[in-house]
Amino acid sequence: MNFEFTQEQVMLRDSVARFIQDDYSFDERQRIAQSDTAMSAEHWSTFAELGWLSIPFAEEHGGFGGSAVDVMLVMEQLGRGLVLEPYLATTLLFGGLLQNGGSAALQAEYIPQIIEGKCQGAFAYLERQSRYELADVLTSASAVDGGYRLDGEKVVVFNGANADHVIVSARTSGQQSEESGISLFLLSMNSPGVEKLGYRMMDGQLVANLVMKSVVVPAANRVGELDQGFALMQAVVMQATMAVAAEALGIMEQLNAKTLEYTRTRKQFGVTIGSFQALQHRMVDTFMACEQTRSLLYRAVCALTDGNEDPAATVHALKVMVDRAGKLVFGEAIQLHGGMGITDELDIGHYAKRLMMINTTFGNGDFHQARFNALRYNTYNE
Repeated sequence: MNFEFTQEQVMLRDSVARFIQDDYSFDERQRIAQSDTAMSAEHWSTFAELGWLSIPFAEEHGGFGGSAVDVMLVMEQLGRGLVLEPYLATTLLFGGLLQNGGSAALQAEYIPQIIEGKCQGAFAYLERQSRYELADVLTSASAVDGGYRLDGEKVVVFNGANADHVIVSARTSGQQSEESGISLFLLSMNSPGVEKLGYRMMDGQLVANLVMKSVVVPAANRVGELDQGFALMQAVVMQATMAVAAEALGIMEQLNAKTLEYTRTRKQFGVTIGSFQALQHRMVDTFMACEQTRSLLYRAVCALTDGNEDPAATVHALKVMVDRAGKLVFGEAIQLHGGMGITDELDIGHYAKRLMMINTTFGNGDFHQARFNALRYNTYNE
């Protein structure tokens, strides 16, 4: 199988890498993290000007018409730079739901705004009791004249504090954890009855909890078919899971490179610690963890792109690999850097915190291991 990238893909990857090298230093990232919005409007405009926000969208909407490979290349570089701007929340989740399930009117109205960098979006799907289960939805949507009335609460909404619009999962029929009976609705964050509480996560990103009290949404703002929102959510979250795995790979490779460089300069007993064979073996282990993650990431991308197999098992396995490899890589990086590895002044600890957050995004390793086992058990018994 040919794993070489096209000329356009190489140019895309290199453009993101140059931006991070020239304009997104660790000090700049820290400045952004400490700002009120925890993102830079100026950098977001640059993303739009360079065409990165258009990558996953169809050409008919002014997009690049890119594939999962293009998204992977962007996310890997964003991981290397610990970029805080909400590419995942706005472009891949909010935009992905519109691209895959929005009506022609909603797509025509919002997708060009996303591409131009004029619309910040979010996807509100987590609830206090739901953990990682997409189908565990208590937020309700009741039919009213000309639309629906939403009542409920969503937690840990990525980019929820800055978003202009949000797509919310709500139950229109069925019981709490049933896959059927879930519908998706797009609403403005300024809608009457919407309350939000913004707060920072340990990796620096700003999220929000949303409370909806008798929020009326027009019927035209439903995203996807009535009661059929689960399949749409599942498909978009699967693509987003691949994307955060690519981000995690970029972080792990950066941690590896920085740790290897440190072992070549830090001296103990009159020699560099990189000359100790035991430490060399440990660095080989972390290098192999990165390579194994990359191999499984490529398989997941192929499964999502080619359509020759169900990608679910591969994506579950990829998330398990990211969980295990990430813990190994950031654990070794912190230990080999010593006490300063967990200080705010050094970037190592910040990479580690972002990896920890990725490990809990869309389900941790144990969750995906159980899903993988269930799929394989069903396959063997067919």
